[in-house]
Amino acid sequence: MQGYVIMIPQFELRRQYSSLKKELDDAVLSVMESGVFCLGDNVAKFEEEFARFVGAKHCVSVASGTDALILSLRASGVGSGDEVVTVANTASPTVMAVLAVSAVPVLVDCDEFYNIDVKKLENAITKKTKIIIPVHLYGQPCDMDRINTLAKKHGVKIVEDCAQAHGATYKGKHVGAANTGCFSFYPTKNLGAYGDGGAITTNDAAFAEKLKMLRAYGQKGTYDSKFFGYNSRLDEMQAAILRVKLKRLNGWVERRREIARLYNKNLQGVDVPREKEGGKHAYHLYVIAAKGRDALAEHLKKKGIGTKVHYPVPIHRQGAFSMIKGSYPRSEENATKILSLPMFPELTDEEVLRVCREVNAFVK
Repeated sequence: MQGYVIMIPQFELRRQYSSLKKELDDAVLSVMESGVFCLGDNVAKFEEEFARFVGAKHCVSVASGTDALILSLRASGVGSGDEVVTVANTASPTVMAVLAVSAVPVLVDCDEFYNIDVKKLENAITKKTKIIIPVHLYGQPCDMDRINTLAKKHGVKIVEDCAQAHGATYKGKHVGAANTGCFSFYPTKNLGAYGDGGAITTNDAAFAEKLKMLRAYGQKGTYDSKFFGYNSRLDEMQAAILRVKLKRLNGWVERRREIARLYNKNLQGVDVPREKEGGKHAYHLYVIAAKGRDALAEHLKKKGIGTKVHYPVPIHRQGAFSMIKGSYPRSEENATKILSLPMFPELTDEEVLRVCREVNAFVK
Protein backbone atom coordinates (compact mmCIF):
# COMPACT_ATOMS: atom_id res chain seq x y z
CA MET A 1 0.00 0.00 0.00
CA GLN A 2 3.06 2.25 -0.34
CA GLY A 3 2.25 5.79 -1.46
CA TYR A 4 -1.34 5.81 -0.23
CA VAL A 5 -2.89 6.36 3.17
CA ILE A 6 -5.19 3.46 4.02
CA MET A 7 -8.07 4.82 6.05
CA ILE A 8 -10.21 1.68 5.92
CA PRO A 9 -7.89 -1.32 6.37
CA GLN A 10 -8.80 -4.81 5.23
CA PHE A 11 -8.18 -5.87 8.83
CA GLU A 12 -6.80 -4.29 11.98
CA LEU A 13 -6.71 -4.96 15.74
CA ARG A 14 -6.18 -1.58 17.37
CA ARG A 15 -9.88 -0.77 17.60
CA GLN A 16 -10.58 -4.09 19.28
CA TYR A 17 -7.74 -3.65 21.74
CA SER A 18 -8.95 -0.16 22.61
CA SER A 19 -12.38 -1.52 23.54
CA LEU A 20 -10.92 -4.31 25.71
CA LYS A 21 -7.75 -2.59 26.94
CA LYS A 22 -8.26 -2.79 30.70
CA GLU A 23 -9.49 -6.37 30.70
CA LEU A 24 -6.72 -7.55 28.39
CA ASP A 25 -4.03 -5.63 30.29
CA ASP A 26 -5.26 -7.09 33.59
CA ALA A 27 -5.26 -10.61 32.13
CA VAL A 28 -1.68 -10.29 30.88
CA LEU A 29 -0.50 -8.71 34.14
CA SER A 30 -2.07 -11.52 36.17
CA VAL A 31 -0.03 -14.06 34.20
CA MET A 32 3.16 -12.07 34.74
CA GLU A 33 2.46 -11.90 38.45
CA SER A 34 1.65 -15.62 38.69
CA GLY A 35 5.06 -16.73 37.44
CA VAL A 36 3.39 -19.60 35.52
CA PHE A 37 3.76 -19.40 31.75
CA CYS A 38 3.21 -22.90 30.31
CA LEU A 39 0.26 -25.29 30.79
CA GLY A 40 -1.13 -23.51 33.82
CA ASP A 41 -4.64 -22.58 34.96
CA ASN A 42 -5.39 -20.27 32.04
CA VAL A 43 -4.64 -22.98 29.51
CA ALA A 44 -6.73 -25.54 31.38
CA LYS A 45 -9.65 -23.14 31.79
CA PHE A 46 -9.48 -21.96 28.19
CA GLU A 47 -9.57 -25.55 26.96
CA GLU A 48 -12.70 -26.18 29.03
CA GLU A 49 -14.34 -22.96 27.84
CA PHE A 50 -13.51 -23.44 24.18
CA ALA A 51 -14.69 -27.07 24.20
CA ARG A 52 -17.96 -25.88 25.70
CA PHE A 53 -18.26 -23.12 23.09
CA VAL A 54 -17.71 -25.54 20.21
CA GLY A 55 -19.87 -28.24 21.75
CA ALA A 56 -17.13 -30.86 21.92
CA LYS A 57 -16.16 -32.95 24.94
CA HIS A 58 -12.45 -32.14 24.81
CA CYS A 59 -10.13 -29.37 23.65
CA VAL A 60 -6.34 -29.68 23.48
CA SER A 61 -4.53 -26.41 22.88
CA VAL A 62 -1.30 -26.28 20.86
CA ALA A 63 1.16 -23.70 19.53
CA SER A 64 -0.50 -22.98 16.16
CA GLY A 65 -3.25 -23.98 13.79
CA THR A 66 -0.69 -25.76 11.63
CA ASP A 67 0.42 -27.82 14.62
CA ALA A 68 -3.23 -28.61 15.34
CA LEU A 69 -3.43 -30.26 11.92
CA ILE A 70 -0.07 -32.02 12.20
CA LEU A 71 -0.77 -33.46 15.63
CA SER A 72 -4.28 -34.51 14.62
CA LEU A 73 -2.90 -36.40 11.63
CA ARG A 74 -0.18 -38.01 13.79
CA ALA A 75 -2.67 -39.03 16.46
CA SER A 76 -4.89 -40.52 13.73
CA GLY A 77 -2.03 -42.79 12.65
CA VAL A 78 -1.31 -41.06 9.35
CA GLY A 79 2.16 -41.71 8.01
CA SER A 80 4.30 -42.45 4.97
CA GLY A 81 2.32 -43.46 1.90
CA ASP A 82 -1.08 -42.63 3.35
CA GLU A 83 -3.24 -40.27 1.34
CA VAL A 84 -5.03 -37.23 2.73
CA VAL A 85 -7.71 -35.57 0.62
CA THR A 86 -8.37 -31.83 0.85
CA VAL A 87 -9.40 -28.88 -1.31
CA ALA A 88 -7.25 -27.18 -3.94
CA ASN A 89 -7.94 -23.57 -2.94
CA THR A 90 -6.94 -23.80 0.72
CA ALA A 91 -4.07 -21.97 2.40
CA SER A 92 -0.72 -23.73 2.21
CA PRO A 93 -0.58 -24.79 5.91
CA THR A 94 -3.35 -27.35 5.29
CA VAL A 95 -1.17 -29.18 2.79
CA MET A 96 2.08 -28.47 4.64
CA ALA A 97 0.64 -30.43 7.57
CA VAL A 98 0.03 -33.43 5.30
CA LEU A 99 3.63 -33.35 4.06
CA ALA A 100 4.89 -32.91 7.63
CA VAL A 101 3.64 -36.40 8.51
CA SER A 102 5.09 -37.86 5.27
CA ALA A 103 1.64 -38.43 3.79
CA VAL A 104 0.50 -37.76 0.22
CA PRO A 105 -1.80 -34.76 -0.39
CA VAL A 106 -4.64 -35.37 -2.85
CA LEU A 107 -6.56 -32.31 -4.03
CA VAL A 108 -10.18 -31.82 -5.05
CA ASP A 109 -11.42 -28.69 -6.79
CA CYS A 110 -13.73 -26.27 -4.96
CA ASP A 111 -17.41 -25.61 -5.54
CA GLU A 112 -19.20 -22.29 -6.03
CA PHE A 113 -19.07 -21.65 -2.27
CA TYR A 114 -15.23 -22.00 -2.18
CA ASN A 115 -15.60 -25.29 -0.27
CA ILE A 116 -14.49 -28.76 -1.36
CA ASP A 117 -16.69 -29.99 -4.22
CA VAL A 118 -18.45 -32.97 -2.66
CA LYS A 119 -19.57 -34.18 -6.10
CA LYS A 120 -15.90 -34.74 -6.97
CA LEU A 121 -14.76 -35.95 -3.56
CA GLU A 122 -15.57 -39.63 -3.88
CA ASN A 123 -13.46 -40.00 -7.03
CA ALA A 124 -10.43 -38.81 -5.05
CA ILE A 125 -10.79 -41.49 -2.36
CA THR A 126 -8.66 -44.63 -2.81
CA LYS A 127 -7.62 -47.60 -0.69
CA LYS A 128 -4.71 -45.46 0.54
CA THR A 129 -6.93 -42.62 1.77
CA LYS A 130 -6.68 -42.24 5.53
CA ILE A 131 -8.14 -38.77 6.17
CA ILE A 132 -10.40 -36.19 4.54
CA ILE A 133 -9.71 -32.57 5.52
CA PRO A 134 -12.71 -30.36 4.71
CA VAL A 135 -11.68 -26.70 4.93
CA HIS A 136 -14.36 -24.28 6.11
CA LEU A 137 -12.77 -21.59 3.99
CA TYR A 138 -13.47 -17.91 4.72
CA GLY A 139 -15.87 -19.03 7.49
CA GLN A 140 -18.31 -20.96 5.25
CA PRO A 141 -19.05 -24.43 6.67
CA CYS A 142 -18.69 -27.36 4.28
CA ASP A 143 -21.50 -29.79 3.46
CA MET A 144 -20.62 -32.04 6.38
CA ASP A 145 -23.58 -34.44 6.06
CA ARG A 146 -22.42 -35.59 2.63
CA ILE A 147 -18.76 -35.61 3.64
CA ASN A 148 -19.51 -37.66 6.77
CA THR A 149 -21.53 -40.12 4.68
CA LEU A 150 -18.66 -40.60 2.21
CA ALA A 151 -16.12 -40.98 5.00
CA LYS A 152 -18.23 -43.64 6.70
CA LYS A 153 -18.80 -45.46 3.40
CA HIS A 154 -15.07 -45.68 2.70
CA GLY A 155 -13.88 -46.15 6.29
CA VAL A 156 -11.81 -42.97 6.47
CA LYS A 157 -11.58 -40.35 9.21
CA ILE A 158 -12.32 -36.63 9.06
CA VAL A 159 -10.15 -33.81 10.39
CA GLU A 160 -11.90 -30.46 9.93
CA ASP A 161 -9.78 -27.42 9.15
CA CYS A 162 -11.68 -24.79 11.15
CA ALA A 163 -8.89 -22.20 11.12
CA GLN A 164 -11.15 -19.55 9.55
CA ALA A 165 -14.47 -20.70 10.97
CA HIS A 166 -14.68 -19.89 14.69
CA GLY A 167 -18.38 -19.40 15.34
CA ALA A 168 -19.57 -20.99 12.09
CA THR A 169 -22.28 -23.65 12.41
CA TYR A 170 -23.64 -26.43 10.24
CA LYS A 171 -27.24 -27.44 10.91
CA GLY A 172 -27.07 -25.81 14.34
CA LYS A 173 -23.78 -27.34 15.48
CA HIS A 174 -20.45 -25.55 15.54
CA VAL A 175 -17.80 -26.75 13.12
CA GLY A 176 -15.40 -29.03 14.95
CA ALA A 177 -18.12 -30.38 17.24
CA ALA A 178 -18.79 -33.72 15.53
CA ASN A 179 -15.32 -34.63 14.23
CA THR A 180 -11.74 -33.71 15.07
CA GLY A 181 -11.61 -29.93 14.62
CA CYS A 182 -8.44 -27.90 14.12
CA PHE A 183 -8.48 -24.19 14.98
CA SER A 184 -5.95 -21.40 14.58
CA PHE A 185 -5.74 -18.43 16.94
CA TYR A 186 -3.46 -16.37 14.71
CA PRO A 187 -4.19 -12.69 15.46
CA THR A 188 -6.33 -12.14 12.35
CA LYS A 189 -8.77 -14.97 13.12
CA ASN A 190 -12.30 -14.46 14.42
CA LEU A 191 -10.87 -15.53 17.77
CA GLY A 192 -7.27 -14.35 17.67
CA ALA A 193 -4.45 -14.33 20.19
CA TYR A 194 -1.64 -11.76 20.26
CA GLY A 195 0.71 -14.27 18.69
CA ASP A 196 0.42 -17.82 17.43
CA GLY A 197 -1.84 -20.43 18.97
CA GLY A 198 -4.13 -23.30 18.04
CA ALA A 199 -6.44 -25.97 19.39
CA ILE A 200 -7.94 -29.35 18.57
CA THR A 201 -11.47 -30.35 19.55
CA THR A 202 -12.60 -33.96 19.84
CA ASN A 203 -15.18 -36.15 21.54
CA ASP A 204 -12.71 -39.03 22.00
CA ALA A 205 -11.06 -39.03 25.44
CA ALA A 206 -8.26 -41.40 24.38
CA PHE A 207 -7.53 -39.29 21.31
CA ALA A 208 -7.39 -36.16 23.47
CA GLU A 209 -4.95 -37.84 25.85
CA LYS A 210 -2.71 -38.86 22.95
CA LEU A 211 -2.76 -35.27 21.66
CA LYS A 212 -1.71 -33.97 25.08
CA MET A 213 1.25 -36.33 25.01
CA LEU A 214 2.14 -35.43 21.43
CA ARG A 215 2.24 -31.69 22.23
CA ALA A 216 4.77 -32.31 25.05
CA TYR A 217 7.48 -34.62 23.70
CA GLY A 218 5.28 -37.73 23.84
CA GLN A 219 5.47 -37.63 27.62
CA LYS A 220 2.98 -38.98 30.09
CA GLY A 221 4.03 -37.32 33.30
CA THR A 222 7.47 -35.76 33.42
CA TYR A 223 10.72 -36.80 31.69
CA ASP A 224 9.28 -40.05 30.33
CA SER A 225 8.63 -39.91 26.59
CA LYS A 226 6.49 -42.84 25.52
CA PHE A 227 6.70 -42.04 21.79
CA PHE A 228 7.92 -39.36 19.39
CA GLY A 229 6.38 -36.01 20.23
CA TYR A 230 6.62 -32.27 19.72
CA ASN A 231 6.99 -29.07 21.68
CA SER A 232 3.69 -27.44 20.81
CA ARG A 233 2.04 -25.70 23.73
CA LEU A 234 -0.29 -22.72 23.90
CA ASP A 235 1.32 -20.42 26.47
CA GLU A 236 -0.48 -18.96 29.48
CA MET A 237 -0.32 -15.40 28.16
CA GLN A 238 -2.16 -16.27 24.97
CA ALA A 239 -4.66 -18.44 26.84
CA ALA A 240 -5.47 -15.53 29.18
CA ILE A 241 -5.99 -13.21 26.20
CA LEU A 242 -8.16 -15.78 24.42
CA ARG A 243 -10.33 -16.24 27.51
CA VAL A 244 -11.13 -12.51 27.50
CA LYS A 245 -11.94 -12.57 23.80
CA LEU A 246 -13.93 -15.81 23.77
CA LYS A 247 -16.69 -14.16 25.77
CA ARG A 248 -17.21 -11.73 22.87
CA LEU A 249 -16.90 -14.19 20.00
CA ASN A 250 -20.60 -14.75 19.39
CA GLY A 251 -21.21 -11.02 19.28
CA TRP A 252 -18.29 -10.46 16.93
CA VAL A 253 -19.55 -13.16 14.56
CA GLU A 254 -23.00 -11.58 14.51
CA ARG A 255 -21.45 -8.20 13.70
CA ARG A 256 -19.45 -9.80 10.86
CA ARG A 257 -22.72 -11.20 9.52
CA GLU A 258 -24.35 -7.75 9.75
CA ILE A 259 -21.46 -6.27 7.78
CA ALA A 260 -21.77 -9.02 5.17
CA ARG A 261 -25.49 -8.32 4.77
CA LEU A 262 -24.74 -4.62 4.32
CA TYR A 263 -22.16 -5.42 1.64
CA ASN A 264 -24.51 -7.86 -0.11
CA LYS A 265 -27.32 -5.31 -0.16
CA ASN A 266 -25.26 -2.46 -1.59
CA LEU A 267 -22.57 -3.94 -3.86
CA GLN A 268 -23.29 -3.98 -7.58
CA GLY A 269 -21.65 -5.69 -10.54
CA VAL A 270 -19.55 -8.17 -8.54
CA ASP A 271 -20.20 -11.70 -7.28
CA VAL A 272 -20.86 -11.55 -3.53
CA PRO A 273 -20.54 -14.53 -1.16
CA ARG A 274 -23.63 -16.66 -0.66
CA GLU A 275 -24.47 -18.64 2.44
CA LYS A 276 -24.80 -22.37 1.90
CA GLU A 277 -28.08 -23.99 2.93
CA GLY A 278 -27.83 -25.42 6.43
CA GLY A 279 -24.75 -23.39 7.26
CA LYS A 280 -24.09 -20.24 9.23
CA HIS A 281 -21.21 -18.33 7.65
CA ALA A 282 -18.84 -16.76 10.21
CA TYR A 283 -17.33 -14.34 7.64
CA HIS A 284 -13.73 -14.51 8.71
CA LEU A 285 -13.24 -12.96 5.28
CA TYR A 286 -15.67 -11.21 2.97
CA VAL A 287 -14.60 -12.35 -0.50
CA ILE A 288 -16.04 -11.04 -3.74
CA ALA A 289 -15.23 -12.12 -7.29
CA ALA A 290 -14.77 -9.45 -9.92
CA LYS A 291 -13.48 -9.05 -13.44
CA GLY A 292 -10.50 -6.73 -13.48
CA ARG A 293 -9.74 -7.69 -9.87
CA ASP A 294 -6.25 -6.19 -9.83
CA ALA A 295 -7.45 -2.89 -11.25
CA LEU A 296 -10.28 -2.82 -8.71
CA ALA A 297 -7.80 -3.41 -5.86
CA GLU A 298 -5.61 -0.57 -7.17
CA HIS A 299 -8.64 1.74 -7.43
CA LEU A 300 -9.63 0.98 -3.84
CA LYS A 301 -6.06 1.50 -2.64
CA LYS A 302 -6.02 4.97 -4.21
CA LYS A 303 -9.23 5.70 -2.32
CA GLY A 304 -7.68 4.66 1.00
CA ILE A 305 -9.33 1.23 1.19
CA GLY A 306 -7.30 -1.89 1.95
CA THR A 307 -7.87 -5.25 0.27
CA LYS A 308 -6.12 -8.62 0.01
CA VAL A 309 -6.30 -11.75 -2.12
CA HIS A 310 -6.90 -15.01 -0.27
CA TYR A 311 -5.25 -16.73 -2.14
CA PRO A 312 -3.51 -15.61 -5.35
CA VAL A 313 -1.70 -18.88 -6.16
CA PRO A 314 -3.50 -22.26 -6.02
CA ILE A 315 -1.74 -24.99 -4.04
CA HIS A 316 -0.68 -27.06 -7.06
CA ARG A 317 0.98 -24.00 -8.66
CA GLN A 318 3.23 -23.34 -5.65
CA GLY A 319 6.80 -24.62 -5.75
CA ALA A 320 6.56 -26.38 -2.39
CA PHE A 321 3.82 -28.63 -3.78
CA SER A 322 5.22 -29.43 -7.22
CA MET A 323 4.58 -33.14 -6.55
CA ILE A 324 0.83 -32.49 -6.89
CA LYS A 325 -0.38 -32.91 -10.45
CA GLY A 326 -3.78 -32.31 -11.96
CA SER A 327 -6.13 -29.58 -13.08
CA TYR A 328 -8.41 -27.66 -10.74
CA PRO A 329 -10.12 -25.17 -13.04
CA ARG A 330 -12.47 -23.48 -10.58
CA SER A 331 -9.67 -22.90 -8.06
CA GLU A 332 -7.43 -21.57 -10.82
CA GLU A 333 -10.11 -19.21 -12.16
CA ASN A 334 -11.04 -17.99 -8.68
CA ALA A 335 -7.43 -17.05 -8.00
CA THR A 336 -7.68 -14.44 -10.77
CA LYS A 337 -10.97 -12.92 -9.57
CA ILE A 338 -11.30 -13.08 -5.78
CA LEU A 339 -10.73 -10.06 -3.56
CA SER A 340 -11.15 -9.74 0.20
CA LEU A 341 -12.81 -6.48 1.20
CA PRO A 342 -12.44 -4.93 4.67
CA MET A 343 -13.96 -7.22 7.30
CA PHE A 344 -13.61 -6.97 11.07
CA PRO A 345 -16.28 -6.40 13.73
CA GLU A 346 -15.26 -2.82 14.52
CA LEU A 347 -15.96 -1.56 10.99
CA THR A 348 -18.68 1.08 10.99
CA ASP A 349 -21.68 0.98 8.69
CA GLU A 350 -20.50 4.17 7.05
CA GLU A 351 -17.12 2.62 6.27
CA VAL A 352 -18.80 -0.41 4.72
CA LEU A 353 -21.06 1.83 2.62
CA ARG A 354 -18.05 3.86 1.51
CA VAL A 355 -16.34 0.67 0.33
CA CYS A 356 -19.51 -0.24 -1.57
CA ARG A 357 -19.67 3.18 -3.23
CA GLU A 358 -16.08 2.90 -4.44
CA VAL A 359 -16.53 -0.67 -5.72
CA ASN A 360 -19.70 0.35 -7.54
CA ALA A 361 -18.03 3.44 -9.00
CA PHE A 362 -15.23 1.28 -10.42
CA VAL A 363 -17.65 -1.27 -11.88
CA LYS A 364 -19.69 1.46 -13.59
